[in-house]
Amino acid sequence: MTIVLLEDEAIASRRLAELLTRLLPDARILISLPSVQEATNWFATNPAPDLLFSDIELLDGNVFALFDRVQVSCPVVFTTAYDQFLLRAFQGNGIAYLLKPFTEQQVRQALDKYTLLRTSHPPAAPTLTDTVLNQLRDALRPAQVSYRQRFAVKLRQGIHLLDTNDITYLQADEGVIFAFDVKGQKYPLNGSLNELEEQLDPARFFRINRSDLIHIRYIDRLESYFNDRLAVWVAGRTEPLIVSTARTPDLRRWIEG
Repeated sequence: MTIVLLEDEAIASRRLAELLTRLLPDARILISLPSVQEATNWFATNPAPDLLFSDIELLDGNVFALFDRVQVSCPVVFTTAYDQFLLRAFQGNGIAYLLKPFTEQQVRQALDKYTLLRTSHPPAAPTLTDTVLNQLRDALRPAQVSYRQRFAVKLRQGIHLLDTNDITYLQADEGVIFAFDVKGQKYPLNGSLNELEEQLDPARFFRINRSDLIHIRYIDRLESYFNDRLAVWVAGRTEPLIVSTARTPDLRRWIEG
């Protein structure tokens, strides 16, 4: 039996090789590959092994890039730190999935499963069909993040619904966070600026310093400021907001999209 390892962590690769050698004394580990590119080169120029043990996230990207480039005709046992939600993608496909850190017993079970499938009549050793690959990609795809759309702000006259699209900037002032609109009206918000930053769409809002978070729609212009910083003129303000030195390079990249 021949085996190939696809693992970018040297310690994890050695540990897995030791486990396989102990469990399968007659097996031959052909090579341990640390990246998608090296795996692509190897599979393009060598016969497929009997079995591939592969991590999912490698040095140069996701292992599915390998399956897009070359035909991997052997069964695959994935060894990864991804959460067990991935198990749904493997059910019914005959592909083993080992969640790191895995045990010797779990490796043995994966090998037993492979042996059972290979020796069935007719043989049913699994391969990575397009259907299986699409299921795995879907399982790995992160859920769409939902950002805050509005705030319910308590004012004297009642509760005001403040749409995040109407906020020109947010500012921390003596421990209180205020949201400002284009008319300069300010609204007190609950929570810290760090918490609110996480709730707002980073494509629209940017933290320019410790106290200010601006909306890209309401930036009138940018001007050079002392010490390679920038001054940001925001709609509704008579004075600019000053970008910190540390945030200036990131702001330039953010502005350009």
